[in-house]
Amino acid sequence: MDRSIRIDVVLTAEGVATDGVAGTTVLVIDVLRASTTIVTALAHGCRALIPVADPAEAWQRARSLDGGEPLLAGERRGETIPGFDLGNSPVEVAEACLRGRTVLLTTSNGTRALLAARSAAAIGVAALINRTAAARWVGEQGRPVVLVCAGERGGVSLEDQVCAGLLVERLVTSMPTVDLSATAQAAADVARPYAAEVWRLREDSPWARHLIRLGRRADVDVCLGLDTATLVPVYHPGVDEIVAGRG
Repeated sequence: MDRSIRIDVVLTAEGVATDGVAGTTVLVIDVLRASTTIVTALAHGCRALIPVADPAEAWQRARSLDGGEPLLAGERRGETIPGFDLGNSPVEVAEACLRGRTVLLTTSNGTRALLAARSAAAIGVAALINRTAAARWVGEQGRPVVLVCAGERGGVSLEDQVCAGLLVERLVTSMPTVDLSATAQAAADVARPYAAEVWRLREDSPWARHLIRLGRRADVDVCLGLDTATLVPVYHPGVDEIVAGRG
């Protein structure tokens, strides 16, 4: 008999426990916008991204890194950090000259979730745009799965929970036997009405509405595309880099 694979969902970066992710495969989800920005940057030739906790650390790391001048990217409350080269924007990174470059990235929620998951056995980055590829990557790992939603400043983010739920549904259909936690089942239930109409998150997500008010509708539209990418970013804490993995 096949051994059941446990699938859990953590709804905020603050909810990640070191012993809760140890020995698991983690997918970090920040649909609006860090996960989508990371996927897009790597798809456009970025060599690697380094997640950092705050702007001060980004400046310090930029001065100390060897092998070329890194770019700084990030945001706070959706706004580009003053003095940084790029915001946390899939549209901006798609238009920038990133081939072969290293990007230091700090965001309000997504990079915090990545850093919180460092004790996991494997860490990937998932968004709506690479949903199917990310589910396939997880299935190849053969470990318990934890889907970590970045959330919004300690609160639940609807778009991240929906993405987690759509991943749960995809894993249920692709894995022989799964054991869903209560939060994983709840995420699947929340996601179900959006499965064929993910664009509804433009209106239903408070953060999507906030970004649109800031003039970032193009970013929101990119982030709410379903399965438009096949790349799965993989975070290697040992070398502190996010690089392109196989989708």
